[in-house]
Amino acid sequence: MRVLTSRPGAREASEADYVIVGAGSAGATLAARLTEDPGVTVLLLEAGPRDDKLELHIPAAFSTLFRSKYDWNYDTVPQEHLEGRTVYWPRGKTLGGSSSLNAMMWVRGFAADYNEWADAAGDRWSWDALVPYFRRVENTQDPVDDTQGTDGPQHVEHQRDPRPHTAVFLDAVRELGLPVTDANLAEGQGFTQTMVSQNRGARASTADAYLRPALRRPNLRVLTNALARRVTFTADPDGTPRATGVYVDIAGVTRHVRARREVILCGGTINTPQLLMLSGIGPAGHLTEHGIDVLVDAPAVGANLQDHLVAGLAPAAHGGTLYRASTVQQLGRYLSARKGMLTSNVAEACGFIRTDQAEGTHAPGLPDIEILFAPVPYVGEGLIPPPAEGITVGAILMRPASRGTIRLASADPTDAPLIDPAYLSDDAGVDAATLRAGLEWCERLIATDALGSVTTGGWVQPEGGENMTSAERIELSLRRYSHTLYHPVGTAAMGSDASAPVDPELRVRGVHGLRVADASVMPTIIRGHTNAPAIVIGEVAADLIRDAR
Repeated sequence: MRVLTSRPGAREASEADYVIVGAGSAGATLAARLTEDPGVTVLLLEAGPRDDKLELHIPAAFSTLFRSKYDWNYDTVPQEHLEGRTVYWPRGKTLGGSSSLNAMMWVRGFAADYNEWADAAGDRWSWDALVPYFRRVENTQDPVDDTQGTDGPQHVEHQRDPRPHTAVFLDAVRELGLPVTDANLAEGQGFTQTMVSQNRGARASTADAYLRPALRRPNLRVLTNALARRVTFTADPDGTPRATGVYVDIAGVTRHVRARREVILCGGTINTPQLLMLSGIGPAGHLTEHGIDVLVDAPAVGANLQDHLVAGLAPAAHGGTLYRASTVQQLGRYLSARKGMLTSNVAEACGFIRTDQAEGTHAPGLPDIEILFAPVPYVGEGLIPPPAEGITVGAILMRPASRGTIRLASADPTDAPLIDPAYLSDDAGVDAATLRAGLEWCERLIATDALGSVTTGGWVQPEGGENMTSAERIELSLRRYSHTLYHPVGTAAMGSDASAPVDPELRVRGVHGLRVADASVMPTIIRGHTNAPAIVIGEVAADLIRDAR
């Protein structure tokens, strides 16, 4: 592997045609696609280390990497409507980015979600226009329709060894008269066993799917442990600033890497707006406050933050859960046969519902809640090992009305930015009411005869829940235990309108030679999970850049 981890020689990695910042879901994809042309050189900068730790590749081990060197280790500012709590936001800091740290759920969202992007940024971003990209990305096991790819680099597979309680949960779904359908249909509502980004029981990150094969090419160089400080600019003849490279910290030394053609930011919804602002592109008043010279006054940089908030209920259960997944026996089974509990993505089933709160607030027929099932009590934001046998049934707020911000804490790129998702802060209170309605569905599912056959009547979370009313359990889950589902988007949103910081070709407005390609460009959050569309954004960016040459 041609991955450089120490200080490069003076000429070894000092310039390339394209400098990409961030080797995550979109960045690894983009680097691999651009270097298919042997006449193009790419330098890929990754702030984290190589993805060489075993736990990065064992599916059920992802939460053991939280608060580690493979995690940006972020926390939000205190959230007024969540009892003043800060909320932990893990983000992947390694090759593959968050695709190396996520729960591997391959949930593409609905056609209407992408058509809404097209309303903001043009037809290139419609569902019909993006289906060929999904097909290009995917290597789907047992595809159910012709929108699903079968020969792409990204493996999308059925779970290899799901827990028996997952089938019981789907029986509970049927008991309530809800449909059980195939996953990833453009219009499909209903429930399914989760499809996962795995390859024969192992995680399949974009580092595995895209980057590792591309590293054989002499025109791709990757620097790990390389923290970008700011983008550099010169002036074009017309006076417009042009991106020329990036100042980057490598092995304790700040160096300048030069981009002969373009710089592309793929740092994600937190780090991309942070780097834009450190480079002088953002709200003028905020930049001035931190002593940063204003290059482009772009008020929308760092605004429009959207995320999926999840609240879960965790009844105690009989054996058959993932409670004992970390035993030596399970590790041995995984290493010898890629079977057993460690192949689990934890959230083994999911589905969509439309609550009464959706009436008048969403397009007809579209869901406002996703329900997740995990055959284990997922507590403490994933930072606490499961304390007992149990299951989790959780509700996810799919289309929050609340909007938050990313702001600089200082002009020092090593200081974590201020993350304020402003959860449940919409004036009308629709977000809280919708999530509450979703939790009512979770209670109904838990109360079915099907799930009653595997639960004990006790509760893991909320503790002592058997002595509470349903309404009390719901309110505690909503305010005290809810947390991110790891899907922040929107802080460098693309749009046809001049106020959007990024145009439909992913070019940063007000400068030349600088693009953004990651989840920060999504103008609205999808009713699904964001890894798949982030990879698609990397694919589209590669075509846009090729077309511009």
